[in-house]
Amino acid sequence: MTAKQIPGTIKIGTRNSQLALAQAEEVKRRLKSAHGDNTIKVQIVEISTKGDRILDRALSEIGGKGLFTEEIEQQLVAGDIDIAVHSTKDMPTDLPQGLELSCYLPREAAADVFISNKASKIEELPEGAVIGSASLRRQALIRRIRPDIEVITFRGNVQTRLRKLEEGQVDATLLAQAGLNRLNMQDIITSILPVSSFPPAPGQGVICIESREGDDAIKTLLSPLNHADTVIALGAERSFLATLDGSCRTPLAGYAYLEGGQLQFHGMILSPDGQKMFETNPSGNPDDARTIGEEAALELRQQAGEAFFADWN
Repeated sequence: MTAKQIPGTIKIGTRNSQLALAQAEEVKRRLKSAHGDNTIKVQIVEISTKGDRILDRALSEIGGKGLFTEEIEQQLVAGDIDIAVHSTKDMPTDLPQGLELSCYLPREAAADVFISNKASKIEELPEGAVIGSASLRRQALIRRIRPDIEVITFRGNVQTRLRKLEEGQVDATLLAQAGLNRLNMQDIITSILPVSSFPPAPGQGVICIESREGDDAIKTLLSPLNHADTVIALGAERSFLATLDGSCRTPLAGYAYLEGGQLQFHGMILSPDGQKMFETNPSGNPDDARTIGEEAALELRQQAGEAFFADWN
């Protein structure tokens, strides 16, 4: 396919979890709505990733964020698929050569949610309770709120984690509100954690589309799906992440949103035990989103000192 040709069938590559497939279906619906249901054909291609297959170890031990994208990106580079659909929070800031994030859908809810049959929120769990989470950010924030709680690594898709909770392996777990909304599973939410005190991962709640650089036909096809305000917010969040060299070894949070014509940003870094925390809340012109994110990261580096980051490696 040349840059000027749109393929007869648009092939969307995605992970094969229920949530990933729901996200790919959303992209498919939006493409057909934007261009006419009978104008283009769309096929969803399910691709197994290493991150989905290896569930007995933390992501930081087996390679980090790219574990959910590598096999999909290989097929994108090879031309076996035309676009890839991802959860933006899973995306490394360094992409394979020749690929780019070309589209962001409107952000769903950015918050984390608390799910438990034992309490209505983290603060009400009994002493010594066990919470399962694979996210170092969530683990550190939980430990900051409740140092007495045992936090264990808890991997797997949404359904797997909920099954483990039901079996009593843990007393509670945290999930992204956006994912449950997309799966129409809002009824299982015990409580929603405020983004002001429990800020999300950069990109949380946002579906992104990855494509080949220079593929102008695909970029034109995706253009109606690209949400301007989300693009601005993610510019700040991913710049913040890149400047901090964020990976699955780094407990950090970053959340940007537009309010009153200004970009508001909340950045946070924590020690893994949650006992040290540094945060910043800059605001500015939306045109300066990337600079705001970068400067927020540099400010936190200065606040914390380089010795703080040595503990992450």
